[in-house]
Amino acid sequence: MSTDLILIRHGETDWNRELRFQGHIDVPLNDIGHEQARRLGLRMAQESADHLVCSDLMRCQQTAAPTALQLSLPVRTTVSLREQSFGAVEGMRADEIQAQHPRAWEDWLKFQEDFSMPQGESPRQFHARVLDALRSIAHEHQGLTVLVFTHGGVLDMVWRTARGLGLGGPRQSDIPNAGFNRIRLPDADDPARIEVIAWADTLHLADMPPQPVYDQKRYVAPPEAGKPNVA
Repeated sequence: MSTDLILIRHGETDWNRELRFQGHIDVPLNDIGHEQARRLGLRMAQESADHLVCSDLMRCQQTAAPTALQLSLPVRTTVSLREQSFGAVEGMRADEIQAQHPRAWEDWLKFQEDFSMPQGESPRQFHARVLDALRSIAHEHQGLTVLVFTHGGVLDMVWRTARGLGLGGPRQSDIPNAGFNRIRLPDADDPARIEVIAWADTLHLADMPPQPVYDQKRYVAPPEAGKPNVA
């Protein structure tokens, strides 16, 4: 029995705009993020969902609040949907990491699946956590539709899995703040089987300021390097 997940990345934070590595640090939404969340709530009033699961970090809970109100759904939080951990460099911009952790930054730009920032989480470890979270949600809510409020890195892992991409190299999909994404899990026992129904829909955010995007081209890096998960 298949399970549908509506995946939402949290709204904008000041650290998104400053291109800081947020990771597990509990950063609130900024004014733009709150407006994104409000508009998302109005958009979600046109959808139906049975449950709402949310990363326990504040930026996700604040994004989920208007939707939870519109759909009269309780918010269940979990640490399993948190962003990738960036360890010692959380809260830093790229230039600060280059200055304070030059070797780690060099290795980061190779974007290898088993590399992690000091005290952080590698893409392989992160991917395993994300798939375990999807498996748990699908088992608990088989045949239903679940709203999932989470982070850009989590959505990156979902996209890579759905498209059969490796865990290294560049991010290959758009993952806007407060965008609407819908996937289907046909088999609760195999969360790696993912069907993408809709992705990166931001019609509800029309006329809002352009979203901040990390520009990897500013840095010298191997050809396979790409955008880090600063979400």
